[in-house]
Amino acid sequence: MDPDSLQLGTEHLWNWLVRLLSKDSEWLNAKVKFFLPKMDLCSGDKAQDATQGVILQLRRLHAQGRATWQAFIHCVCMELDVPLDLEVPLLSTWGHGVAFPSQLEASEESQPASQLQHGLKRPYQSCGSSPRPKQCKKQQLELAQRYLKLLKTSTQQRYGSKIPGPGQPLAFHQAYIPPILQWSRTPTPFRTQEGMAPGDPKAEDGADVSIRDLFSTRADKGPRVTVLLGKAGMGKTTLAHRLCQRWADGQLDRFQALFLFEFRQLNLITRLLTLPQLLFDLYLSPEAGSDLVFQYLEENANGVLLIFDGLDQALHPRSSRGQAGPEDPSPALDLFSSLCRGTLLPGCWVLATSRPGKLPNCLPTEAARVHMWGFDRPRVEEYVGRFFPDQPGQEAALAELRGSRHLQSLCAVPALCQVTCLCLLRLLPGSPPGQSAALLPTVTQNYVQMLSTLGPRGYLPPEALLELSEVALIGLQTGKVIFSVGDIRPPTMAFAAALSLLTSFCICTGPGHRDTGYAFTHLSLQEFFAALYLMTSPKVDGNALASHITLSSRWVLRTKARPGLLDHLPTFLAGLASRACRPFLSLVAQRDEMWVSARQAVVMQALRKLAARRLTGPKIVALCHCVGETQEPELASLMAQSLPCHLSFHNFPLTYADLAALTSILVHRNAPIHLDFEGCPLEPHCPEALVGCEQVENLSFKSRKCGDAFAEALSRSLPTMGSLKKLGFQDNQLKDWAVLNIVEVLPCLPQLRKLDLSRNNVSVSTLLCLTKVAVECPTVRTLQVREADLIFLLSPPTKTAAELQGAPDLQGNAGQREEAQSRSLTLRLQQCELRFHEAQGLIAQLQEGPRLDEVDLSGNQLDNEGCRLMAEAASQLHIARSLDLSDNGLSVDGVYCVLSAVSMCRTLAELHISLLHKTVVFTFAPEQEEQKGSWDRTVLPVSLTCQMPSELPPRPAAIRLTHCGLQAKHLEQLCRALRGSCHLGQLDFSGNALGDEGVAQLAQLLPGLGALQSLDLSENGLSLDAVFMLTPCFSTLPWLLHLDISSDSQRVVLRGDRRGRDRWTGGSLPDFPAGAQSSAFHQRCVPRSLCLRQCQLEPLSLACLCETLKKCPGPLEVKLSCEVLSDQSLETLLHHLARLPQLSLLQLSQTRLSPKSPLLLADFFSLCPRVQKVDLRSLCHVTLHFRSSEEPEGKCCGRFTGCGLSQEHVEPLCWLLSKCEDLNELDLSANMLGDDGLRCLLECLPQLPVSGSLDLSHNSISLESVLGLVKILPSCPRVQEASVNLGSEQSFWIHFSRQEKARKTLRLSQCNFGPEHVSRLATGLNQALKLTALTLTRCCLGLEQLTRLLSLLRWPVGLFSLRVEEPWVGTAGVLALLEVCTQASGNITEISISETQQQFSLQLEFPHQENPEAVALRLAHCDLGTHHNLLVWQLMETCARLQQLSLSQVNLCDTSSLLLQNLLPSLSELKTFRLTSSCVSSEGLAHLISGLSHCHHLEELDLSNNPFVEKDTEALMTVLEGMCWLKRLDLSHLPLGSSALALLTQGLSHMSVLQSLRLSRNGICDVGCLQLLEALRAASSLKELGPRPSGNPKMGCEIVGCSKRDSGQTPGRTSWKQKTRVGSPHLRRAEGPASVLSHNQIRDFGAQHLAAILPALPELRKIDLSGNGIGPAGGVLLVESLALCKHLEELMLGYNGLGDVTALRLAQRLPHHLRVLHLPSSGLSLEGALLLSQALDGRPYVEEISLAVNSLATGVPHFHQGLPLLRQIDLVSCEIDNHAAKPLAASLVLCPALEEVLLSWNLLGDEAAAELARVLPRMSRLKKMDLEKNQITACGAWLLVEGLAQGSGIQVIRLWNNPISPDVAQHLQSEEPRLDFAFFDKQPQPPRGS
Repeated sequence: MDPDSLQLGTEHLWNWLVRLLSKDSEWLNAKVKFFLPKMDLCSGDKAQDATQGVILQLRRLHAQGRATWQAFIHCVCMELDVPLDLEVPLLSTWGHGVAFPSQLEASEESQPASQLQHGLKRPYQSCGSSPRPKQCKKQQLELAQRYLKLLKTSTQQRYGSKIPGPGQPLAFHQAYIPPILQWSRTPTPFRTQEGMAPGDPKAEDGADVSIRDLFSTRADKGPRVTVLLGKAGMGKTTLAHRLCQRWADGQLDRFQALFLFEFRQLNLITRLLTLPQLLFDLYLSPEAGSDLVFQYLEENANGVLLIFDGLDQALHPRSSRGQAGPEDPSPALDLFSSLCRGTLLPGCWVLATSRPGKLPNCLPTEAARVHMWGFDRPRVEEYVGRFFPDQPGQEAALAELRGSRHLQSLCAVPALCQVTCLCLLRLLPGSPPGQSAALLPTVTQNYVQMLSTLGPRGYLPPEALLELSEVALIGLQTGKVIFSVGDIRPPTMAFAAALSLLTSFCICTGPGHRDTGYAFTHLSLQEFFAALYLMTSPKVDGNALASHITLSSRWVLRTKARPGLLDHLPTFLAGLASRACRPFLSLVAQRDEMWVSARQAVVMQALRKLAARRLTGPKIVALCHCVGETQEPELASLMAQSLPCHLSFHNFPLTYADLAALTSILVHRNAPIHLDFEGCPLEPHCPEALVGCEQVENLSFKSRKCGDAFAEALSRSLPTMGSLKKLGFQDNQLKDWAVLNIVEVLPCLPQLRKLDLSRNNVSVSTLLCLTKVAVECPTVRTLQVREADLIFLLSPPTKTAAELQGAPDLQGNAGQREEAQSRSLTLRLQQCELRFHEAQGLIAQLQEGPRLDEVDLSGNQLDNEGCRLMAEAASQLHIARSLDLSDNGLSVDGVYCVLSAVSMCRTLAELHISLLHKTVVFTFAPEQEEQKGSWDRTVLPVSLTCQMPSELPPRPAAIRLTHCGLQAKHLEQLCRALRGSCHLGQLDFSGNALGDEGVAQLAQLLPGLGALQSLDLSENGLSLDAVFMLTPCFSTLPWLLHLDISSDSQRVVLRGDRRGRDRWTGGSLPDFPAGAQSSAFHQRCVPRSLCLRQCQLEPLSLACLCETLKKCPGPLEVKLSCEVLSDQSLETLLHHLARLPQLSLLQLSQTRLSPKSPLLLADFFSLCPRVQKVDLRSLCHVTLHFRSSEEPEGKCCGRFTGCGLSQEHVEPLCWLLSKCEDLNELDLSANMLGDDGLRCLLECLPQLPVSGSLDLSHNSISLESVLGLVKILPSCPRVQEASVNLGSEQSFWIHFSRQEKARKTLRLSQCNFGPEHVSRLATGLNQALKLTALTLTRCCLGLEQLTRLLSLLRWPVGLFSLRVEEPWVGTAGVLALLEVCTQASGNITEISISETQQQFSLQLEFPHQENPEAVALRLAHCDLGTHHNLLVWQLMETCARLQQLSLSQVNLCDTSSLLLQNLLPSLSELKTFRLTSSCVSSEGLAHLISGLSHCHHLEELDLSNNPFVEKDTEALMTVLEGMCWLKRLDLSHLPLGSSALALLTQGLSHMSVLQSLRLSRNGICDVGCLQLLEALRAASSLKELGPRPSGNPKMGCEIVGCSKRDSGQTPGRTSWKQKTRVGSPHLRRAEGPASVLSHNQIRDFGAQHLAAILPALPELRKIDLSGNGIGPAGGVLLVESLALCKHLEELMLGYNGLGDVTALRLAQRLPHHLRVLHLPSSGLSLEGALLLSQALDGRPYVEEISLAVNSLATGVPHFHQGLPLLRQIDLVSCEIDNHAAKPLAASLVLCPALEEVLLSWNLLGDEAAAELARVLPRMSRLKKMDLEKNQITACGAWLLVEGLAQGSGIQVIRLWNNPISPDVAQHLQSEEPRLDFAFFDKQPQPPRGS
């Protein structure tokens, strides 16, 4: 086109454009304002018509530049109704910069001067460093007032127009609703006339009040800095502009000047500035006199307000030059810092806005901080009401809002509230109710919906959206939020302007350098577009997209100074990953939805990884927002389950939206969660987000930033949280009404267990309101208030009577209904400033309330009257445990009042008053109904319960008046007050000032106080004279049994009979009434005791003391203690004590005695015939036991240990002891006798009347004394045994007998004999003719020394036994030990070798005699050419009379077996051969068999427990053929196959004298049994089919089992215990060896054949068929047959399924001479056991019964006549319970010889323990009772202790694995050592020789 045509075309377009814009001037003004933010539209020529105005505006736009003009043309075509024929020329001509109209080429100079805009520096002015001219004050004031007026006018013009001004928010001129402002920290309090205290919700309601409060502190000096903190979108920038507007309107009249700066604009200034340049060049310049104006501002700085918006966006760091002066150029942040610190413009006001995070260091620490929280529900509704212009729209929008909690959480953020309202404005007209909210589920979709709403004609160009999104992302990545016109293409600019997505403003990069800047209307909008670009741009791959899914932590104290610009980007990416956004993303990306879904999958995968990780609190909140935006339930559930059970949030702000996002995730959680908010600033109404959150179990808020409004909102949400168990609201400085709001919802929280409101402000009046709530609320169990602590403890309410009516088993039971309705309340109000009047109100409340468990009012101000009032009310308040009135100002006069007030309180257990320690504590016992109920529930024997009184007596009370300054003058009034108490038990006057005068007076007053349990007079300044005043009280006070006095510790205590259970704490054991106690145990006379410690005991004092004791009733125990007791004092004491017939015990402890004292005490045996035992230890401890005058004279015991006795004391001591008629035991251990003293003592030994034992251990005895003992021992006629150990034990015992014994035994251990001592030992032994046995244990006697000893040992005549126990015995071998035997000078009759036990025993017979048969055999082996033959020849000589050869646990080598092969034929007198548990090779066994085949005279053969194979066993059976004289045969544990059994049967057929056969565990079946029994028909002498005798060294193994109901009850323990034990040594076994068929498999078939041959065995005395699978049929046949065995004594049929049928037949056929009956695990029931017990009752020979592991249930064997010889009864694991306790105890009493009772693994409880304890004193010979694994508690154990105290001789009671705690068990064992709670049996062994 030629230029003329172009010119004509542009003129046509120009005219048309002017006509079009003249019709819509408002639209044009808005666009001019957008593109020219610095232009003042109101300053134009008013006279111009509309056309001229349009032309002027177009010229201004053109003058801005080509880019601005092109963007404007695009806006015209996009937003206005432009015909298509004109739109194309406009865009083609001006839209791409082809040409410009000539009408626009007018010069800018044609604009009037008035068009210079605000912020534009005038050309002639200069600001900066020029010197100030000297001008007068008047001129300065005029210039300043003109500037201030210009500043206000400019601000009014900026905010006065309805068109948004530069930098103003999009909806600035819409209705403004002030957000919630909350003070976080203020430098000083508010002025009282200006508003409320910080944090008061009323200070947040009105906008004016809130704005005024921002500047209402008393900081008259120093900086006045306020920091406004709020998250993005809360309205910080809007509030800053609102402050400017209010100031311009005159509402902030305290400020003369106001300046607003934005850090996002200050970031663009790179040069340094001075403060005048900042104020004048960058904001508004004065018309003249800038220096004077600045000076005026400095002088009136308190009227200057500087607002800095966006402190978090400050980019440039501060300089390091220090503080800047007024003339020093500095960065903008340095200027801000200087203003805050007061170095610039001191006294001015500074307000800064910032997002939460670490604030710059330039802020002073005293700066006030205000949190901006956005909108609560009333504010949201008010905003919505003002946003919608018409009434129907308002109502529809409010209905949508109220019906959607999610919509409410969105609108809590003001920026989102505006977006939501914009969307609702478009959606409501065409949507049914409730549908509009469903279209706005997330923040992201709100923005998507907003774009659709704002789009022209509903169309959104994809290219423009993508281009704008790219600009947004690049800006965020580079930290850019302000764009220039060149950064955005004109079509995109027009699109953004049309949708109001961008805002424009004037930016200044320096003085005189201004431009127009563009920014997104909100930073979150820029983040949304950046996320949109990442999701839709093909330039961004999946990895780049996933890299933006990160979570940044926003802790307050992080090193990161500014929040990042990309922090919310992941939230929008998550929102765009929602399925609902796919169409929108597909539109923008211009791709199909499959491509979009792949992009979304990348985001979802990244979120899943984050959801499964452990994150910090801020990241969890951010992730909750992200997950909520996705609307994916699966992802929400994954995150919910991954959250820890305890979720903590510390020190970062949280809004309502944050908590709403968190709760939306918790809805998907299955497990409960604990939420803990500590130090977090919280939005006041954010608890509303917790409504209905059932997953929260514990909730805690610890922050001073949570105020009363927060508490009020929380109280509305709590009733909907049904699972809440713990609520903490601590350190929040709540006021009374807020605390009450929370407490009043307690009845609505049935699951709540704890409410903690500590460190809040609560007054006394409110405290009484809290107690009222605690009294009335059925779930409150404890209210604890102490200074800052305020805690409620709750528990579920008990069932009401109405609920109980539905339970048929509870109907009609009034007591249970009352118990179900009752509850107990603990009330602790400590240090709460309560006075008398508050106590009155409190009592009135408590009288109407529930039963009280504990009341603590310590640390208040009740004084005497208040304490008296509470004491009087104590009996009416039904307090169960304690009432504490400590530290309440009680005086001595108040003590009388308190005592009188509680004198009739029947539930008082203890009253402790200490005025010195300010202690006043009442302790109560359960009321009579409860106590009786507890007794009803306590399992007690019938003998106790039947004698229980119908009404229990009141429990004795303890009155403790300690450290109260009481004197003798107070006693009469005190006793008068105490006489009113009807149940006074313990009285404590310790720590007062009574003195001897008070004691004398009290001794006269005590009878009037009744029967006390104890009286404590310690620490009252008493002398020894007080003892003489108190000892007569033994006769005047029947209750007094113990008088305990200690001089050093000033302890003086008078006590009655204090049982051990009274010392228990916590009431674990009940107090038995006196009647029940006396009926349960035989009443015994409790001795009275006088304990006098740490006193000076002079002869005169001792004589006086003994005189006062003459009238004391007995028995009497005297226990004395002093530092030193002289001989004269000791003699005086002994002289007077001998005249006290009631004396039973004298004890001197920790008292030093002289070396002469042992002689004085030894002489006391003859002076006082009543003395029973004298025990002197270390010359410091003396104990004398006396027998009563009624007791016959008996044995005496003397112990003088550690007394330093030496040789010089021996003769006088022995002379004094020789006067004693019967000295049973003498202990001289741990003295210094030495060898000389021992020799002297042994010489005097015949004179000593010792009949029991003499202990000489630890007396420095050497080996010489041992050798001397060998010589002297035979001269002592009554010595039975001597035992010496020179090792570390240093023991030396000599045991005596009353008559002279023919055999004497000497045991020597660790004596270290050398070669030189062997000959002396042999010489001594040769002279000790009466010494018949010698045991040498580890005496270093080697093989050579032993050989020499045997060769030197030559007795004249008799038998001598020698046993050697040395380690080398286990390794020497049989051959070497047999070689030693060749050196013996006498005939060897017995040889026993055990390598494992390291024992070698010989029995020698003197003199040596020749056996003719042995001589002949020796001559037959006269070939002595080899060592082997020589050894055999020598053994034939020394062992010619050998009768027994025992080899146990040896390794028999082939050489040794060959030796035995040659030796055995020569042993013509050999009767017994034993080879057990040994290793023999096949060749060695062949040698052995060859040798045994010649031993036809053997009477006993034991080959048991050898590891032979079946072939070896067959070979062994061949030797039995010729042994016709065999009486005992033991082949147990050898495999007997059919061949071996046939050989055995053949051999048995020739054994006509066989008496005992043992074939245990040989694998014999019923067929084999048949063969065996046929062979036994000829054994008419067979006496025993039973277990090995107890005397055998081999030990049996008993397995004790439990019943089914006990199995698995004890974790970590097996239900079976395997114990190894030897049979009772007291049980006399049948004579001779035994034959065993136990633990085979003969079954009923074998039993049938056995029954057939039993009549052929008339001499049978023992039979053991245990574990053979015999059933009832076989059992009946056996019993029928056994009835014919008239001599049967031991019957063992255990571990067979015999049943009651067999028991019935056995009861009918019981052998007359039966001694032992074993039927464990035999399938017996109670019926069978009762039948057997009836048959056994009265049997004179029965010694042992075992019915273990049978189901006896509630019954046990009953005896009426008793079993006189029964020593052991085994009822282990028989399911015996308490019902059988009484008959069991009655049956045990009828067995006087009983020594062992086994009742473990049963169901016995305390009732059974009581019955057993009752009969223990009557079972004199009982040694052990096993009660393991029962149900005995501490109460039952203590009953056993009481029973043992009656004098039982039992050694141990086993109580392992009963329900007794370790601490209680330890205490019980300390009281009674015979109780054993250990797993392993620690039964004490009786002393040797006893």
